[in-house]
Amino acid sequence: MVAVVLTIHLILAIALILVVMVQQSEGGGLGIGGSSSGGMGGFLSGRAAANLLTRTTGAIAAAFMATSLILAILADQGRSSKRSILDEKPKETTNQPQVPSLPKLPPLPKGEGR
Repeated sequence: MVAVVLTIHLILAIALILVVMVQQSEGGGLGIGGSSSGGMGGFLSGRAAANLLTRTTGAIAAAFMATSLILAILADQGRSSKRSILDEKPKETTNQPQVPSLPKLPPLPKGEGR
């Protein structure tokens, strides 16, 4: 079940990226073209294409959010205990700060004496 939802989630993520990249921004972007010659200029007018892409983006985004929620719910079902980490008592700690020990000196090499 998780694998199927995850696959759908990844496909929606890629589709959402592609639909957003196709939309024409103020600077031109990767838009589907503003000219009527070639491309999809003859298929849809600029206004109709923008409306279609906006609706498509909204639909894909809603489906993406739904699969995100489904994946979160499925991930939560596998927990062994339904307790919160806040329900646990904190561990007892000592109030004395730990003092680091002094570094040890390396031993003198053998055969060299003073």
